[in-house]
Amino acid sequence: MSDRALAVLDYVTQSSEPPGLMEIANALNFPKATASRLCSGLESRQWLTRHEGDRSFAPGPRLLSLAVKALQCDPRQALRHEVLSQLVQTLGETCNLTVLDGTRVRYLDRVETHWPLRMQLEVGSQVPLHATASGKLFLAHMAPQRRLDVLENLALTPCTSHTLQSAAALAKEVRQIQENGYACDREEFMLGMIAVAVPIKDDKDLCRAALAVHAPQARLSLEQALTGLSHLQAAAQRMGKLLF
Repeated sequence: MSDRALAVLDYVTQSSEPPGLMEIANALNFPKATASRLCSGLESRQWLTRHEGDRSFAPGPRLLSLAVKALQCDPRQALRHEVLSQLVQTLGETCNLTVLDGTRVRYLDRVETHWPLRMQLEVGSQVPLHATASGKLFLAHMAPQRRLDVLENLALTPCTSHTLQSAAALAKEVRQIQENGYACDREEFMLGMIAVAVPIKDDKDLCRAALAVHAPQARLSLEQALTGLSHLQAAAQRMGKLLF
């Protein structure tokens, strides 16, 4: 991969919102034709993906997969896992660290509760964007145009009878999440399971990952889970320092 192509990838991943072609060309001082050729080549190899609504560029599946693998190989991974372990000890329920992977949520790390009744998902597993606390949190932190594109094109397949199945319902939920600063899963992904997720932000105050706790409703109600919100938020701040 050429230095110019790497410069494009670096600029796109560092941008607070998906940049358009002219923004990339101007920022990197490339002729428009050069920027177009580079972006098209990176898109064809899945390093970048193009948003059809506004023709902007975002990290593609191949780049996202590489980023996840790099984080898992990071020497600080053991420290991040310890933050999760301490949070599980405090809250008494399973906690996980997730990242946005295209239009899915990928589990980057996870620590299980000691209770026998629990939902087990392997690190690397992907779950729906529209039916999980972390997924809806990522939606709430997207740039407005990108979120609109996702809501208009995402297949809102029901996981349970509680899953939000319309773009209007998700948009309403997004506004509530933006107001509250956290997201909830009200048995939307799996019957009997609830979850609460908070953002993990970088030094530019951008949501780059999510930290969540989930549990069987029979053991922990959503109201009870929300009493641990301050512990989740404190752990998210610690996690952010180990991620970015």
